[in-house]
Amino acid sequence: MAAAQGRLSDDTGGMDDAKGSDRDGSGAAPPAFQAAVQALRGGRLRPQIEIEPTRAPQRLAPHAYALEATVVDGDQDLADGRLVLLHDPDGHDAWRGTFRLVTLVRAELEPEMAADPLLPEVCWSWLTGALSARGLSYGEPSGTVTRASSHYFGGLSERPAASQIEIRASWTPREGLGGVPDTAGHLASWCDLLAQVAGLPPAGPGDASVVTLPQRRDPQAR
Repeated sequence: MAAAQGRLSDDTGGMDDAKGSDRDGSGAAPPAFQAAVQALRGGRLRPQIEIEPTRAPQRLAPHAYALEATVVDGDQDLADGRLVLLHDPDGHDAWRGTFRLVTLVRAELEPEMAADPLLPEVCWSWLTGALSARGLSYGEPSGTVTRASSHYFGGLSERPAASQIEIRASWTPREGLGGVPDTAGHLASWCDLLAQVAGLPPAGPGDASVVTLPQRRDPQAR
């Protein structure tokens, strides 16, 4: 699996100094966190999305659980990402809640598509639109959309120019019964975002309004 790399940014400030992490939702983790993790584990996904648990950040919150995913087409990777669930039973001022979801999503693009000045706004709307499409309530969204291009010279000059889009974002899922957010719903929305970035067609009639990314770069062979 091609795992998304790089440190996730959550705008958590002093939370970087928090000690310890519960990576699997077991042990001394609060019941609300355990329930939220179990919902993530039981999520039903599109067959093109391969997902598995990964090591969670250790210093962002007292409790954390992480997943990484790759969108695949045969033996080719179209996009990848990581989703992290953070939990602080005491709450956090910046979150305005006790849970926080943090994500990194990235995909290869055609260079001319990456040059579109509206691309960052479109990519951010994919995230907020995916959450809204499933009727999920959330607050305090923040993040960045980054375009990066690589050009090769000398001994590497035969390689084609490469462009990549990267979405880093975090938001506070609204808590429901027992203080547990609908993490299964947020996981499904995150997978919708991954599918859009990868250029997959809509999953069903209810997703017909989804605008997928055109002129995606040739996918990376696995």
